Amino acid sequence: MTRRNFVPAAFAAASATAAPADPTQPVFLELRRYQLRNSADNQRQRTTAFLREQSAALVRAGAGPIGAFASSIAPHSPFLLVLVSYPTAAAIQEVAVKLAGDADYQKALTAYNAQPGLNYERMESSLLLAFAGYPKVVPPPGDAKRAGRLFEVRTYESNNTSTLRRKVQMFNDGEIGAFERAGGQPVFFGETVIGPNQPSLTYMLSYEDLAGRDKVWKAFGADPTWVKLRSTPGLSDAEIVSNISNYLVTPLPFSQIR
Repeated sequence: MTRRNFVPAAFAAASATAAPADPTQPVFLELRRYQLRNSADNQRQRTTAFLREQSAALVRAGAGPIGAFASSIAPHSPFLLVLVSYPTAAAIQEVAVKLAGDADYQKALTAYNAQPGLNYERMESSLLLAFAGYPKVVPPPGDAKRAGRLFEVRTYESNNTSTLRRKVQMFNDGEIGAFERAGGQPVFFGETVIGPNQPSLTYMLSYEDLAGRDKVWKAFGADPTWVKLRSTPGLSDAEIVSNISNYLVTPLPFSQIR
């Protein structure tokens, strides 16, 4: 039995129609989490150095924007988080092939893996499909010289696939706009295609700092569209959201998203 047998229908359908990339179609997003431990192996330093090389190689291979972050206020810290955007499902395989043939990247990978001890405790990866109402990764405005913002990653688990559909539609129908009006600067919204705790969705918001986060959530809670949405029968958290988790991260110096 091969892994192909387990690929969800949404992923398989997109793979069949993925060329050429349509700029209006939702992209695929990969979240890679490197779980670290504070130890003599200097896991954070050595993995950060490798992720700099990896991010550059991913861009050369046609992926991006690329975000690279370190845990700030989060359970199970320390960890590093990488966000990779692919224009199509087919591009995921195309990027992998290009990385395999990228001499500079392979040299960096070999050197990284040849170090003594552990580079990280474990690495896990999830694949998301962006929402129709927010089909791309949108880095906050600015440049590499500005100080890094604070980013929040939020995951909503749902009771079943039908209630998840309602929650995704709720975002598309006005919740995303409420975040934008509140100044939250969304980076992405995506439904989990491959990963744990399904059915679920994950999104990322950016803020100037912790005080800015408080200001955004206060404004969001009072937004008339959001107030109307959350009071609509069938759309309350009690009906369609079974669990909410979140954590805060900060961008690494080389992150395209900062």
